[in-house]
Amino acid sequence: MIDWDDAFDNSSYVPGSDQLADRWGGQAAAYRATAGELDLPYGTGVRNRFDLFRPKGVPKGLVVFVHGGYWQMLDKSYWSHFAVGPISQGWALAVPSYTLAPEARLGQMVSEIAAAVTEAANHVGGPVRMIGHSAGGHLVSRMACTDGPLQDRLDKFVSVSGIHDLRPLLGTKMNDTLHLDAAEAEAQSPVLHPKREGLNATFWVGALERPELIRQTRLIAEKWQCPNVFEPDQDHFSVVEAISRPGSPLLTELLKD
Repeated sequence: MIDWDDAFDNSSYVPGSDQLADRWGGQAAAYRATAGELDLPYGTGVRNRFDLFRPKGVPKGLVVFVHGGYWQMLDKSYWSHFAVGPISQGWALAVPSYTLAPEARLGQMVSEIAAAVTEAANHVGGPVRMIGHSAGGHLVSRMACTDGPLQDRLDKFVSVSGIHDLRPLLGTKMNDTLHLDAAEAEAQSPVLHPKREGLNATFWVGALERPELIRQTRLIAEKWQCPNVFEPDQDHFSVVEAISRPGSPLLTELLKD
């Protein structure tokens, strides 16, 4: 019998992961002190805000980064420094917060991210690219489903260590907070829906991640017939930091035509 709590337990298998939030938060705060349009509204909720970081000159387009935290932790304030990567290539970066569980169900989060992308795109011209990590990988993948609330200018997305089949979460302790039922788990699982035609997608995961995250990546890449990348020597947390590094394979994949 599968222990689903263990299968989705990323932190316990990465030494030092308990210190990452403080490190990322400090780096993000330092970056925000020198750049950014902060707390721009996209809705009426307390967490319906995004930060926007622009390059010099006219941006080539907009990248939207959707954070993880198993739909119940973190916010936009931990990721501002990730803007260094897209800005180095002439792209703007928007980082939204969204309402978390248990206050919000997953369907509400999907709708909020759609609203965030739409509003951020009103501030920046050109193509829109999305990248999400872990639970954020789920949310950006939902934007790509044929039944998803898609922003018209979205032409590409990358799901990093995403969760694309929610049904196993029904048997986890985290579901005490998420309150998923079988119908919602199916309705909100990207792997159970077709992808919109013409939208480029890549599924990316660290080769050192938990087997369930690797399985989830392989599963949706096969279902949607999209590329998948298993990046060597990267765990669930180190893999996403590459967004901030100019020239990294992950950033290159996101921004290439």
